[in-house]
Amino acid sequence: MKLSTKGRYGLKAMFDLTIHYGDGPIALKSIAERQEISDHYLEQLIAILRKAGLVKSVRGAQGGYMLAAEPKNITVGDIIRTLEGPLAPSDCVMEDDPKSCEKANYCVTKVVWEKIRDSMNNVIDSITLGDMLEDYNKIKNKENYMFYI
Repeated sequence: MKLSTKGRYGLKAMFDLTIHYGDGPIALKSIAERQEISDHYLEQLIAILRKAGLVKSVRGAQGGYMLAAEPKNITVGDIIRTLEGPLAPSDCVMEDDPKSCEKANYCVTKVVWEKIRDSMNNVIDSITLGDMLEDYNKIKNKENYMFYI
């Protein structure tokens, strides 16, 4: 399973806000430039994240966006599911709207799809933006060169 650019870019933008957490509102243009995301596309992603309550906006000349909660209280799962919807490798194991199948009661592969879905959800729900920031700082302090987020 591969995430779309919505999930990947949205996580990058949220992590950018994490790096600047406490600095006040961050201009969307700054995030877009640092993360090499088009302004227009980032506006669409941020609107979804704002509607979900993960970011908040501040209007005005010094306005911009900031995390709506502390980084330790926002999980990767919150972000990915907000932008991508529920994660499942097959329609029959979608959490919100599973597609019924006449073979569901004796389908061995359905058990596999459920385990994959549950494993993915456990991983993304166990990682917070705060955890990512800790990893970022470890790498940053260890290396003397620029790296990508």
